[in-house]
Amino acid sequence: MIFFLDTNVLVDLVQKREPHFAIVSQIFNVSTKDDVELCASSHSIATLHYLCKKNMQESSLRELIDEILNFITIIPVDEDILRKSLRSQHKDFEDAIQIFCAHQVKNVTGIVTRNIKDFSTSEIPVFAPDEALDYVRNN
Repeated sequence: MIFFLDTNVLVDLVQKREPHFAIVSQIFNVSTKDDVELCASSHSIATLHYLCKKNMQESSLRELIDEILNFITIIPVDEDILRKSLRSQHKDFEDAIQIFCAHQVKNVTGIVTRNIKDFSTSEIPVFAPDEALDYVRNN
């Protein structure tokens, strides 16, 4: 089972935002024990750093992101993904990038995000973090 993580899920993890942190940390925990793979776009990592540097010491943030990279596969954002996103009918450009990155993942189970409505046009199933965790536990 392979889940593509949206940026907000990573921010919840790094900033320990409750009540979301508890669920997201469990997703990372099951990925180390069960047959669950996690991935995210390179764009998400850059955005994660940008959003979190306001509230964290730079060296600590870099160490934490470096640790997260041990648990996820990074999907690069290339020119093809950018052009598809720009030409798509998705209302939000950044969400389109996420969707087209997720399409690069062979056999992706779904996209995990707290902004489900923003991914309503996705052909890939979309899960809230708690739904993804339930899916893992039941499959």
